[in-house]
Amino acid sequence: MPSVLPDGEPVPDDGALPAHALDGAAERPLGFYLHVPYCATRCGYCDFNTYTAGELRGSGGALASRENYAETLAEEVRLARKVLGDDPRPVETVFVGGGTPTLLPAAGLSRMLGAVRDEFGLAEGAEITTEANPESVDPSYLEALLEGGFNRISFGMQSAKEHVLRVLDRTHTPGRPEACVAEARAAGFAHVNLDLIYGTPGESDDDWRASLDAAVGAGPDHISAYALIVEEGTGLARRIRRGEVPMTDDDVHADRYLIAEERLSAAGFHWYEVSNWATTEAARCRHNELYWRGADWWGAGPGAHSHVGGVRWWNVKHPGAYAQALAEGRAPGAGREVLTAGDRRVERILLELRLSDGCPLDLLAPAGRRAAARAVADGLLRPGPYERGRAALTLRGRLLADAVVRDLVD
Repeated sequence: MPSVLPDGEPVPDDGALPAHALDGAAERPLGFYLHVPYCATRCGYCDFNTYTAGELRGSGGALASRENYAETLAEEVRLARKVLGDDPRPVETVFVGGGTPTLLPAAGLSRMLGAVRDEFGLAEGAEITTEANPESVDPSYLEALLEGGFNRISFGMQSAKEHVLRVLDRTHTPGRPEACVAEARAAGFAHVNLDLIYGTPGESDDDWRASLDAAVGAGPDHISAYALIVEEGTGLARRIRRGEVPMTDDDVHADRYLIAEERLSAAGFHWYEVSNWATTEAARCRHNELYWRGADWWGAGPGAHSHVGGVRWWNVKHPGAYAQALAEGRAPGAGREVLTAGDRRVERILLELRLSDGCPLDLLAPAGRRAAARAVADGLLRPGPYERGRAALTLRGRLLADAVVRDLVD
């Protein structure tokens, strides 16, 4: 089952934010994340807040049905309008994630997007993304998404090798994600992403190279590559504990990352965040950049997280409880926290350091600036940006990003 939500103070029934949360809001971008919690089956590595049909039987499952879901989520978007009041900002990015959003009809996803458009308006050139399972779309579905206002799509490819997909419990067949890229391009999508995972038990270096080559050859303009993290409570964690499959170690992850950088750079992709490569600046995922730069976003849907002006909150996890709260006129928040200035500074360092242009050195305390100087000498931070007042990772620094962050914030 999905991981446990953090603790926090209660969210008011009307969802109201502290008065200071909207101070200076006009200067910050605003985005929406729309969570669709449905999956046909649960992948063995997944601990996201997703549910199969069987898991939703009882416990308010009728309220949480796919048929009702678009309108239920639209109700939270209307709540957001009330909470944010006369905030004049149009929405710059919308990202529909899951789960498998494309288990809903394309009209349902467009209805959710329409609620954001109706309540807030969309900025000119707004980036509108949905995730998609390769087996859950076809050309007509993709055309309907484009007509509904979507202009970017992200397909979960994970691997080109069938035996790796089996370990991950992925249901699509090798070759289908690449075909989806062609179908999305034919439908008129300007930007297409493929998600890859490296470090799956049983995957070899050559398997990983084959996956990268297949992804590049499909013609997306963005590729995300993530190291497999084995979360407690998942099916894969249980298989590893029983000795059915081996665990991949950090050295293998590092080797696979270097292979990704080599292959993707040679193909014209440029890293702009530790796990993300794009062919052009326009191809970058602007919604994720909004997260990494500490802007404002409202996360609608069960278990979704939000952040506005230093206030972070998260919704109840179960789709039935989520729908029940909205049906009763209550905000579906499960808890929230108000970040201190110190919290926000640390988060900026942690997130912005992962970006290719790094973070400003003036965010660092004196001990952190001394650590940054040592990191330059150790080849973990680039000398040029450092001389211009920024801490920016080298390739070796990317491999050790978490350790570099710890040194800079201690």
